[in-house]
Amino acid sequence: MIQLILFLFVGALLFSSIFFLSRRNPRTEGSSKVLVEARQALNSLQSGLLPPELVGRIFAREDFEYVANHTPKHVQEMFRKERKRIALAWVDQVRSEVVSLRRFHLGAARFYAKLKFKTEMTLAFDFAALLLTCRALRAFLYMRGPYAAPRMVQTTAAAAARLCDVSEKALAFLTPSPLSTFADRSAGTAQS
Repeated sequence: MIQLILFLFVGALLFSSIFFLSRRNPRTEGSSKVLVEARQALNSLQSGLLPPELVGRIFAREDFEYVANHTPKHVQEMFRKERKRIALAWVDQVRSEVVSLRRFHLGAARFYAKLKFKTEMTLAFDFAALLLTCRALRAFLYMRGPYAAPRMVQTTAAAAARLCDVSEKALAFLTPSPLSTFADRSAGTAQS
């Protein structure tokens, strides 16, 4: 009788584990969705969020000084609130894109990038430090406003740019080769 109960328990455990494994997220390591998300995150960071001109304009103290010297108090307060909202949104978006890149590196990069162990460990530390910095920067900006931590903003942007460089090398296989080499080869065979 005890053996029957034990077999039924083991059978129920196996059945439930198969059920939960089949219900898991279908995202497998190396899936195309992870690669596409990583490429989109990289493009978003490089062209949309990290250009020095954009970062400089979002956190430009000169804008606030101009508004403070030429507008009434209620406009200054409105400007400060909007700039704070924009700065917080920038940090949140950078963090979100970095999380997408980290997801790629955790699951798929080892299949495609052939990274060395030392590079992977450095990258893991950089991701952890950057995500921690994003959280600290968000808290600091929330409490003190967008003009309180210019060096921290620059450090965050520089760290994200370094991660973008490594990620770009890891995703290089997704970049199509130039068509000019194909056209040159075709022209060479046509002339022969």
